[in-house]
Amino acid sequence: MSDLKLEAVRNADAARLADLRVEAMRPSLEAAGRFDPARARRRFLDAFTAKDTRMIRCGRDLAGFIVVRRWPDHLYLDHLYLILSFQRRGIGGHVINALKHEAQARMVPIRLTALRGSPANDFYASCGFQLLSYDSQDNLYQWNPVLGS
Repeated sequence: MSDLKLEAVRNADAARLADLRVEAMRPSLEAAGRFDPARARRRFLDAFTAKDTRMIRCGRDLAGFIVVRRWPDHLYLDHLYLILSFQRRGIGGHVINALKHEAQARMVPIRLTALRGSPANDFYASCGFQLLSYDSQDNLYQWNPVLGS
């Protein structure tokens, strides 16, 4: 993963990242009978904050993006999307490990929400996230830092 890097974004990148999100979420939302590309795009753009967002690049190629909201008592992983051709190559795990290092240094947990039934649930479980709660649509996960590390 020596060619993997996280890169700051500008407000001008928002539309491109919204489109990436829509395509990445399409299979899970279609399976749940909830795919509405205009709504998915609008929800992302309404909450977009460049300072919380990083593009994930492999070499010169855009592989995906991550959005992390940094709160005093936790990190909230709001979005992590990879373009299909970059999935299952260890990139997501590498990005999660970097986020875990930050959380460990700050001694705060990482929280996230994943669509129920999405393959993302297995990914986050494999990264050590624990299911805290769920509702009819989403699962809430948390990863806790190791005390004394």
